[in-house]
Amino acid sequence: MKVLIISANRNIYPEPVMPVGACVAAEAAQEAGHEVKLLDLMFERDPGHAVRSAIRMFNPDVTGISIRNIDNNDIAEPAMFYGELKAITRAVRKELAGQPLIIGGAALSVMPRELLVETGADLAILSDGERVFPAVLDAIASGKKPDGLRGTARMENGLFVSVPAPRMQSVAGPPAYEKWLNTRRYLSMLSTAPLLTKAGCHFECVYCTYRKLGRKLDGKPDDGKGHYEFMEPAEAARHIERLFKTGFRDIEFVDNVFNSPPWHAAALCEEVIKRKIGARLHTIELNPLFISQDLVQSMEKAGFAGVGITAESASDQVLARLKKGFLAEHVRRAAQILRKSGLPCLWIFMLGGPGETPETVSETIQFARTNLKPQDVAFFNVGIRIYPGTELERIARAEGLLSITPSEMLAPVFYLSPLINFDWLFRKLEVAIEGNLNIIDIRSMQSKYLPRIRRLSGRFGVKPPLWRHTAFIRRGMAILGIGQAGLGIGTR
Repeated sequence: MKVLIISANRNIYPEPVMPVGACVAAEAAQEAGHEVKLLDLMFERDPGHAVRSAIRMFNPDVTGISIRNIDNNDIAEPAMFYGELKAITRAVRKELAGQPLIIGGAALSVMPRELLVETGADLAILSDGERVFPAVLDAIASGKKPDGLRGTARMENGLFVSVPAPRMQSVAGPPAYEKWLNTRRYLSMLSTAPLLTKAGCHFECVYCTYRKLGRKLDGKPDDGKGHYEFMEPAEAARHIERLFKTGFRDIEFVDNVFNSPPWHAAALCEEVIKRKIGARLHTIELNPLFISQDLVQSMEKAGFAGVGITAESASDQVLARLKKGFLAEHVRRAAQILRKSGLPCLWIFMLGGPGETPETVSETIQFARTNLKPQDVAFFNVGIRIYPGTELERIARAEGLLSITPSEMLAPVFYLSPLINFDWLFRKLEVAIEGNLNIIDIRSMQSKYLPRIRRLSGRFGVKPPLWRHTAFIRRGMAILGIGQAGLGIGTR
């Protein structure tokens, strides 16, 4: 069959992200014998026109839409991406009335029922698109209904019907991005090539929507709890080498947590060191619990150009309520280790979670003020997006902060601790940002100037990660008279 896959994500903040899931699905469908076209809407000025043109030129038998994000997770200025998604599905339906419309992508693992209703799609792929999507296409090609296939969901007479997904047996390697995408455009915006080396996570954060896996890798420890699916470190290193040879100099690990379990991260670094690949490696998913001096040194030798730590808080009270699985002493120890290294670090914090008080907010901000190296950055988000089925949803309902039904939660709803005042919290954060060029918030990440800064940086040979130049950029904008407001700071 002729299969059109549309990558619907157009969010360029803080950087355009290559649609790995859509590319993997396209490659899997092609390997199954179908003729495939991938339409990436990231840089299209008129997505509706692009969709209609692609359909008329290609005339597909089946259309799939990959959905990455539901919204921007910004409590102050929320942006809902599904409005544009609805326009895309209407364009598909108008051109291809009666033909199968399938949706998939990361967002489907979070709110599949709501997105099925919103888009009016015939079927949803819930996970492992490289396996489920070809099976769905084969069923359609043979004249069968794909309704009962594992890993799919549908609406039937107003009811949501899903079939449990098959267990993943391996982690797929990266697709040939250059075959499906305008990779030059992404690279000009300092985007990195995504690489997944494991699936699963043994942490139990209350806001998390990640699917837990149930099989351990034979003979390998998992630090007491974890259940993972692994790519062998040697295989991951081969993929890095292939990506590097095809023009990708910056490669980012997009595992849920890169250094959990730590043996896998260490073994991967050793494989990369042995091969002397020369790629610049990145991850913003380090967990403080498993940061050691040996691992950091191995990461430096392997070619890491920047790392991020998702600490969320520096307060034991908040970390315990978030069920992060580590203590403030682990956060402080990680900071001590990284201060001795040359790796720039993006510290990621989330203010306003369960148990947050004015005292815990001050504790976390003070940690950021005193632990940043000159090339480090502390990113603060305010409020936590609540998704159906998470423990955070149960907490919010128990505290009387949430009363709407799960089906009404497609429009973003946020948790903010009832123990703090919203306006006070924003002002507290603004004071910290104004007093430290290396502290930013989500409004900085969504500045209208950021895409231009990325393009100019690429032209002048600046290498990712761009965030390590935050202080320089903010200072330069102030000199140009753009000031804090240009980065979205102090504009509430």
